[in-house]
Amino acid sequence: QLQVVESGGGLVHAGGSLRLSCAASGTAFSANRMAWYRQAPGKERELVASITKEGITEYGDSVNGRFTISRDGIKNTMYLQMTNLRPEDTAVYYCNVLLIVREYWGQGTKVTISS
Repeated sequence: QLQVVESGGGLVHAGGSLRLSCAASGTAFSANRMAWYRQAPGKERELVASITKEGITEYGDSVNGRFTISRDGIKNTMYLQMTNLRPEDTAVYYCNVLLIVREYWGQGTKVTISS
């Protein structure tokens, strides 16, 4: 059973930066794709960014140019560097891992941006 753990959330002022980490353990295989999703109160979960094991990235429109996703493919570890944070970035951020044909989710890490 794959275990997915996020870390790095917290409270920062608008304009600040945070770096989230996601570590997936329990497999010898490299995840096909790893992604960050977020869910704000009263809203649906949305894709923030994703990265394949080949290094192909995708970003949500609202974070493009401000967030950078990266990955250590061998270790199934992923990062999200968030800069120029805005109050609307406030949400619980979840790590999603696609391993072969099955998806796994972490418990989430809360990010709060104060204005």
